[in-house]
Amino acid sequence: MNFTRWSARLPGTQRRAAARTDHTVTPDRRAEGSVPAARTERLTDEPPPPPAPALDELPVREVLDRVPALVALVHGPEHRLAHINDAYTTAFGVRPPGAPAAEALPELKELGLLPLLDQVLRSGKPRTLKSRKGPDGRSYTFTCTPVAKGGDGDDGVLVFATDVTDHAEAAERLRASERRQRETAVTLQRSLLPQELEEPDDLRIAATYQPGGTEAAVGGDWYDVITLGGGRTALVIGDVMGRGVRAAAVMGQLRTAVRAYARLDLPPHEVLQLLDGLATEIDANQIATCAYAVHDPNEGRLVYASAGHLPILVRDESGTVLRADEPTGPPLGTGGWMHSSGSIPLGPGSTAVLYTDGLVERRDEDLDEGIASLERALAGATGTPQVVCDRLVRSAGVTADHDDDVAVLVLQHPARTGSDSELFRNAALELLGGVEAAPRARAFASGVLTSWRFPAELHDLGVLAASELVANSLQHGTPPMRLRLRRTDRRLIVEVTDGDDHLPRRRRAEPGDESGRGIAIVATIASNWGSRRTPGGGKAVWCEFVLPKGSE
Repeated sequence: MNFTRWSARLPGTQRRAAARTDHTVTPDRRAEGSVPAARTERLTDEPPPPPAPALDELPVREVLDRVPALVALVHGPEHRLAHINDAYTTAFGVRPPGAPAAEALPELKELGLLPLLDQVLRSGKPRTLKSRKGPDGRSYTFTCTPVAKGGDGDDGVLVFATDVTDHAEAAERLRASERRQRETAVTLQRSLLPQELEEPDDLRIAATYQPGGTEAAVGGDWYDVITLGGGRTALVIGDVMGRGVRAAAVMGQLRTAVRAYARLDLPPHEVLQLLDGLATEIDANQIATCAYAVHDPNEGRLVYASAGHLPILVRDESGTVLRADEPTGPPLGTGGWMHSSGSIPLGPGSTAVLYTDGLVERRDEDLDEGIASLERALAGATGTPQVVCDRLVRSAGVTADHDDDVAVLVLQHPARTGSDSELFRNAALELLGGVEAAPRARAFASGVLTSWRFPAELHDLGVLAASELVANSLQHGTPPMRLRLRRTDRRLIVEVTDGDDHLPRRRRAEPGDESGRGIAIVATIASNWGSRRTPGGGKAVWCEFVLPKGSE
C-alpha cells in the first residue's frame, strides 16, 4: 500500500488544505480588513515572517513516529496493518505489516477493540474506549478515527492510544479509599444496631438493614426493640439525615439515648421530646426522623409518636391495612415543638411495619405512591415476621446496588388458639371499698394462681406481691383501683393501677416505721418491678416473676 499517498487522506488534511486555498487574503483586502490602517503602516517596513510549511509538505511517517502516544493505522474490512509508530513498537513489539489486526495486533483483540474497529469502519464516525489495561500492565485510552480511502485503497482506521496509567492508578486509589471509608461506616453502623433483637413474650419480631450500594455512603438508619417490663414493649425506628461515619455516629448516640429514655417508661411523645433536645445538643445542624411506639398486650393497641417519620402500617387479621398518619411532628433537632401521641389497633393476628424512606422513596415517583405500593404488598404478605420482612423488601425492588439505606422492622401479635392460648391468660379485679379490698385481692390472686396450676412457691410469692401492691395502693393511691394478673409462656405479671400519679420509690424503712416496706418486699421477691404514669392521670405499679421450666 502507498503509505505516502494514503496518509494524505488522514482526517482534516484535505479540509485544512482547502481552507488555505479558499481563504488566501490579498494585500488589498488585508488593508481593508479588520487590521487598523495605522498598524498596517507600521508593519510595512518590517520583513515578512517566513512562511510556515504546509501540512501536506510535512513527512507524515516521521511525525507519527515521533508522537509519544501509540499509533496504529489499519485498512480494509480485515483491518490489515499499514503502519505502527515507534511508541507502539516500544510498548508491544514489532508487528508485521499487511497482516490482519487479529493476527498482527493481538493486544487489540485482547482489549476488545476489533468490534470497535468494525463499528468505526461502518459508521465513518470516531469512537473512544476509555482506560483499558493492556498486556503490558499499563492503562490506555483508545480513540479510533475513520480514514477515507486514497484512490484505489481501502478505507481504514487510525488507532490512537494515550497512556493514562497515572490517572487510572490515582482513580483506583481514590475508589479504594472510598470503599474503605464506606466499609468503616457500614461496620460502625452495624455494630451500633442491635446484634440480636429482644424477644417480647407477646410479639414476634424481625428486622433487616441494608446499606446503600454502589458508591453511596452509608446513612444513619436504625431500629430497636426494648422490653419495658410488665408485658409492654417499645419499638423504635429512625433515620439520621446525611451519610458517612458522622451520620452513623449520631445514630448510635440517639439509639443509646432512646434506650435510656425508654427505661423511664414515659409516653411516646415525652420520649421524643427528650430526644429532640438531645439531638440539638449533639449537632444543631443534624436532622433526624424517628417513630417511637409502645405495645401493651392488655390494651391491644400500639401507642406511638412520630418526629417527621413515615407512617406506621398495620395489617389486621382480615388483611385490611391501616396507616398511622397522625399525629406527626417535625424531625428531631428542630426544637420548640410539643409532640403528641396517637394510637392504632394491634390486636391478635395483626402485623405492623416500621420502615425508613429508602424502602418507599424513589426519584421518579411520588412518596405517597411508594407508601401505597408498600400497603398493597403488606396486604398480601403472610407468614412469619422474617418472611414478611423479606417479601416487602423484594416487592420494593431493593437490591444490593440500591442508592439508599433501608431499615425495616416487622412485628406480629399472634392469634393464639388451642393449647397455646392456655399459656397466655389474663384476670382482673376492681378494688372497691376500703380496707376490706385487701383480703378480697389476696383471695382473688390465690384462686387465679391456683387455677393456672402454678407451683406452690410461685403461688405464694404471687399472692404476697399482689397483697403488698394492693396495700400500697390503698394507702397512697386514689380510686379507681384495679388488680390485674397476667401470665405468658415465660412469666407471671402482677399489676395494680390507681388514680394517683405519684410514683412509688424503694426506700430503706427504719426499725420504728410502720410503713415503707411494701415496695422493698416486692423488689426483693420479684424478678423485676417498676412503675409508670398512665394516660389521663394515675399510675401503674407492677412486678413480674420468671416461670420455672416445666410450669408451662
